[in-house]
Amino acid sequence: MADIDRATILASVGPIQAVLDAHDGEVNVVSTEGGIISISLEGGCTGCSATPTTAMQIYYSLMKLEDVNDVIFLNGELPEYMRAFIDDKLKIEP
Repeated sequence: MADIDRATILASVGPIQAVLDAHDGEVNVVSTEGGIISISLEGGCTGCSATPTTAMQIYYSLMKLEDVNDVIFLNGELPEYMRAFIDDKLKIEP
C-alpha cells in the first residue's frame, strides 16, 4: 500500500479546517506510512477544551478514506470512547 498523500488528508479535513483557521489551530501530518496517519493538533488547539471534538470529526473524515487503516493523534487528542463511537458508526454506514 502506498503512503497516503498529505494533500488528500488535509482536503479531507474540509469544513473542520475553517474552524481551525479561526482559532489558529493546525493539523500537522507527521506520517502516512502503511495507511496509518499520524497527526497532531497544534497552535490554538493546544489546551483547547474543544480539541477532542475536533479530533473526533477529523478521525471520522479520515477513516472514510479508502486507504486509511488508522489515525493516530500523537498528542492524545482523541479519547478512546470517542474513537469507539466513530468506529461503531462507520460499521453501520452504507
